[in-house]
Amino acid sequence: MRTLLLIIKIVLALAFLIGLALGFFLLYSTLTDYRPDEKTEAESIEKSNTNIQKSELDLMIWNIGYAGLGAEIDFFYDGGTVSITPKPLVTKYLNGITSYLSQQKELDFILLQEVDFASKRSHYTQEDELIMKELPEFNSCRATNFKVKYVPKPFTNPLGRTFSGLQTLSPYSSVENTRYQFPGNFSWPVGLFFLDRCFLLQRYPVNGKELIVINTHNSAYDDGSLKQQQMDYLKSTLESEYAKGNYVIIGGDWNQTPPRYDNNTFLKSNGDQATPQTPVKEDYLQGWKWAADFSVPTNRKLSSPYNQEKTFTTVIDFFLVSPNIEILETKGVDLDFQYSDHQPVHIKIKLL
Repeated sequence: MRTLLLIIKIVLALAFLIGLALGFFLLYSTLTDYRPDEKTEAESIEKSNTNIQKSELDLMIWNIGYAGLGAEIDFFYDGGTVSITPKPLVTKYLNGITSYLSQQKELDFILLQEVDFASKRSHYTQEDELIMKELPEFNSCRATNFKVKYVPKPFTNPLGRTFSGLQTLSPYSSVENTRYQFPGNFSWPVGLFFLDRCFLLQRYPVNGKELIVINTHNSAYDDGSLKQQQMDYLKSTLESEYAKGNYVIIGGDWNQTPPRYDNNTFLKSNGDQATPQTPVKEDYLQGWKWAADFSVPTNRKLSSPYNQEKTFTTVIDFFLVSPNIEILETKGVDLDFQYSDHQPVHIKIKLL
């Protein structure tokens, strides 16, 4: 009997200590939670004060998957097992990413998502700085959307510290760099350990007007309600800027398919089943133009390493431009998902 009572006391004491530790961890995470204002000035590094002097512009978008989601990797949030990619693979993927970016010096704008500034998942590599070294004549601006002291999932190999976000590079000098916080988030305490989604707005004088370039990364892993809130919020900003007579370009990872896209476009026989994707409503903005390449997939499923004959792929990375802009060309780039779970998309436009 005494032995039983002792065991019960030990179990209760352990349960109390575990509960106390969990309580302190949640308190610490709540007190240190990243809570940006709706609008904040984004961090920028100016190397050039060049203004736009032409009407035709070339842009590129690419979610680089923090150089941790290349072809050999699956991811635990998508049904895989990997949380921390081995450092040799991170180095390999980052070398491939920076090599490709070094060949894009003729572009006018490069919009990147999931760039790690200092995260355990990419072995604390300051990816934004390495990217800037490949584009020494470009100005760089970044907006944080994932800043957590310690992500405890998965318990066997936690993500740990994360510090990541958007990065836009251009040889032109902007007159405004603003981070806009998207509304909505997951409820407490889950929201403590997820991204604080945002878009990065930059303003450039051109042709007596202003060119608004927006880099976005919309929500994933939600039931669609967060995406809808974000799209409504974004819409008001886009309409406001266009009403002023400005040119507006927005590009990035929407985590949604563009209007009129068939979700089975790249479905393989005997391959993965199609993953349900939220489509953008066709009447989202009347007169505005979507720029997506339906012939090249931009994103792959991460439940297993990439298999060209099996892995489900889709299009969720694309552009939207205001009616006073003509789309001359849209081209996805097939890198066979070697360096990221996303692929670059290029666009050539003309300011009317």
